[in-house]
Amino acid sequence: MPGLTPARLVLAGNGTPFSETYNDIYHSADGGPGQARHVFLHGNDLPCRWRGKERFIILETGFGGGINFLATWAAWRDDPARCGRLHYLAVEKHPFHAGDLARLHEHWPEFRHLSRELCAGWPPLMPGFHRLEFASGRVVLTLLLGEAETLLRRSDARVDAFYLDGFDPKKNPAMWSPGLFHRLARLAAPEATLATWCVSGEVRESLQEAGFQVEKRPGFGRKRHMLAGKNAPRMPTHPATSADDRRAVVLGAGLAGCAGAERLAARGWSVTLVERHSTPAAEASGNLAGILRPLLSHDDNLASRLNRACFLYARRTCAALEGAGFSPRRDLNGVLQIARDAAHEQRMRDILAAGDYPEDYAQFLDRDAASRRLGSATAHGAWLFPGGGWVSPPSLCRALIAAAGERLTLLFGHDVARIERDAANWRVLDGDGKIIAAAPILILAGGASLRGLAPGLPLAPARGLVSHIPQGCLPELHLPVCREGYLTPAVDGVHCLGASYAYEEGKETRVEEHAGNLARLEGILPGASGALDPAGLGGRVGYRATTPDRLPLIGALADIRILPPRDIQLKHMPRQEGLHGLLGLGSRGLVWATLAAEILASRIAGDPAPVASDLLDAIDPARFLLRAHRRGQK
Repeated sequence: MPGLTPARLVLAGNGTPFSETYNDIYHSADGGPGQARHVFLHGNDLPCRWRGKERFIILETGFGGGINFLATWAAWRDDPARCGRLHYLAVEKHPFHAGDLARLHEHWPEFRHLSRELCAGWPPLMPGFHRLEFASGRVVLTLLLGEAETLLRRSDARVDAFYLDGFDPKKNPAMWSPGLFHRLARLAAPEATLATWCVSGEVRESLQEAGFQVEKRPGFGRKRHMLAGKNAPRMPTHPATSADDRRAVVLGAGLAGCAGAERLAARGWSVTLVERHSTPAAEASGNLAGILRPLLSHDDNLASRLNRACFLYARRTCAALEGAGFSPRRDLNGVLQIARDAAHEQRMRDILAAGDYPEDYAQFLDRDAASRRLGSATAHGAWLFPGGGWVSPPSLCRALIAAAGERLTLLFGHDVARIERDAANWRVLDGDGKIIAAAPILILAGGASLRGLAPGLPLAPARGLVSHIPQGCLPELHLPVCREGYLTPAVDGVHCLGASYAYEEGKETRVEEHAGNLARLEGILPGASGALDPAGLGGRVGYRATTPDRLPLIGALADIRILPPRDIQLKHMPRQEGLHGLLGLGSRGLVWATLAAEILASRIAGDPAPVASDLLDAIDPARFLLRAHRRGQK
C-alpha cells in the first residue's frame, strides 16, 4: 500500500497556513472564510442552487485545512430552505493529522462546533475513500485521500458544483492538468457549475477543452479576478433520476438486512423488513460476540482494501449509533492478531516496517509486549489494531432497527416461499401464495437461505460452531485475540471461542468441532486448553453465506434470462429491475455489513459511491455470471 505523507502545520509570518511541500499558502491572507464564501459558495451560486432539492453534491479538488467544507456546512446549516442531504467529496494527497486540523481551526472561532465534530470523526490517514457523516447523516463528507486523478477515475458521482482549490498551478500542476479536468467533466451533472480563484490562461483553456464554459468574475481581497463556469457538454447528457416511489422490502433481519433497512430509512425511504424467525439476529448474526478487525496484506489487495474501508465505517457506525442513543454492546479498545509462527511474525514485522500504516490503525508488538497487552502469555508477537475489538451482533441489529425509526415496518415470523415482479412492484409471497409485502425495490439479505429465490446466486452455506467457555476457566483477557480462530474476553459469563468451518448441515453442537476450537485456543494461549473437556462445552452453531471468491454480493442482481454479448462490460450486464443483493458476507459480516449496506443504499438512491469503482466491481453480484459467460459456460 502506498502510504500518505501528511501535511505539517506551518504558519506564515501573517498567520496564514503554509504548505512546505508546495511552497504555497492554503488560502488568501485576506481571510480563509471570506475567500471560501466569495469564491466557492457565491461562485457556484450557493446556497441558492441547493434550495428545495433532495440532494446536492459538491466536489473539491483540494481539501487542505477544510475551511471550504466548514464554510459550506455552516451555510447549509443556516439556510432554512437547504437541501435534504448535502454530499461533499474532497480530494487530498497530503491530509493533516486531526490534531493539526484542530489547531488550524482555532483561527476561525465561528466554526468551533463544526470543527470539533469534523476532527472527532477524522479517519486514520490511509489512502482511499473515507465516508464521514454529520448532522444526523444529512451532511456527508467523502474524503478521497491520495492522488487526485487516480481517485477521480475511480469515483462514481453526479456532481452539481466543483470547488477547484489546488495550490498554484506552477507549484502543483497535477491538480490543474487537462486529464484531471476531463475526469471532472465525466462526473459533472448536466447543470454543474465550477469556481476557482485561479485565472491562468492555460487553466481556462483546459477547462473549456474538457467541456466547461468559464468566465472571469471579480476576485476576493487583493486578487483582482476569479473564474466561474458551468458544464457545457458536447454530447447530450441525461440527468440523474431519483425514485419517486421510495419504498423497499428487505428479506432477512440479520446484520446485513438490518443495516440495509437502516441505510435506506436514513434517506427517507419506507422500508419493510421481513424475517422468518420471531426475532432479529436469529441465524449467523446471533452470536454473543464477534471480532471487529481489519486485514493487512503485503500487496494491499482488493480484499484488504475493502476490509479496511468496512472496518473504519463499522467503527463510525457504532459511534454514531451511540451518539444517537442506540448503543450496541461493544468494546472497541483494541484487538490482537497473534503470529502463526516465527516466519509469519517476521512477515508481520515487515509489513508494518514499510511505514504505510499509521499507529492509530496498526502496530506490531513483540511477544513480551503482546503478552502484557493481552494479560496472558502468547507464543509469538502480534499485530495490535487499536480501533478493533468485539461487538455483540444481536445488539447491533437491535440498534440499527431502533435507528431506522418509524420509517421501518417489522414483519417477523413470515417464511418467504417465492418472489415475483408485476408492472410496478416486487411481491413477496408465502407458501399459500399470500402477499407478505410489496415494493418497487426488493433486497435479498437473508444469507444462503435465499438462494432459491434468485437462481444463479453462487452462495454456499458454511457451518460454524462457536464454543462457549465459562468465565474463570481462562485467564482474564484484556482484549479479544485472533490466530486462525478468535477468543473474546468474557461476555455474559462466557468466552466466545471460534469458529469451526465446514460445508455440512445440522444445527447441533459436535464434540469434534469443540475439539477443533480448543486446538485453536492452544495456538492463541499455549497451555490454556489442557483442563477443558470438549464434550462438556456449550456453544452455538450458525451458517455463513459464502461465495467462491470470499467477497460479498452487493448490488443489482443479474438477469439470467438475457444473453448479453460476450465482450460486454460488467456495468452493462442486464439486471433485474429493482432486485438487489446484500449477500455473501461469510465470516466477515460484522466488519462488512454496515458499509455494504451504505454502498447498496447509495446505488439505489443515486448518491455518490462510498468506495472506489474497482471495489464496486469486485463485489458486483453479476461478476460470476459474466465470467461464466465469457468462458462459454452460459
